[in-house]
Amino acid sequence: MERTIEGFLAALASPAPAPGGGGAAALTGALGIALGNMVGNLTLGKKKYAAVEEELLALNTEAEKLREELLELIDEDARAFLPLSRAYAIPRDDPERGKIMEEALLRAVRPPMEVMGKCARALELIALYGEKGSALAISDAGCAAALALAAMKAAALNVKINTKSMADRDTALELNGEADRLLALYGRTAEKIYQNITGRLV
Repeated sequence: MERTIEGFLAALASPAPAPGGGGAAALTGALGIALGNMVGNLTLGKKKYAAVEEELLALNTEAEKLREELLELIDEDARAFLPLSRAYAIPRDDPERGKIMEEALLRAVRPPMEVMGKCARALELIALYGEKGSALAISDAGCAAALALAAMKAAALNVKINTKSMADRDTALELNGEADRLLALYGRTAEKIYQNITGRLV
């Protein structure tokens, strides 16, 4: 994805159906892990943190990969929505509409589910950045956690707007359950990071 921030925001604000909430969630997640990555890079090379340098290098490698994957999901989310947009336009009396709609809904739900999974991992990395990174940059780790959680919440809404219309209720409930599980578990992780860092700033 090669796009300026201004260009993406203009497209997001436009009446075009994509990019939308899923793409915004992916971008927010990328911002979160990028901030965590920054904490790592600001810590490297400082004698005080020499003992954790190798660990931070490994964290940075994974963080960079996560950031790229989240950026790729911006475009993947837009691509997944287009077939669904076309499916909604099929006349309701068309016998093929249900099958086409179901396939399109299932495709559209995958990118936000992936965003949730990647943001969950991002939060695990951010927790380590907050513990091991420079004390001068811990506020950035807290910001990173807040952004990653916001991305997960936004992605969860994009999962549920699609599962709501699914005829296959078993699949819909399974997807909703996984989204709820991730949000509950990593919501606690994010809040713990945020509160821990807030306490260290007093």
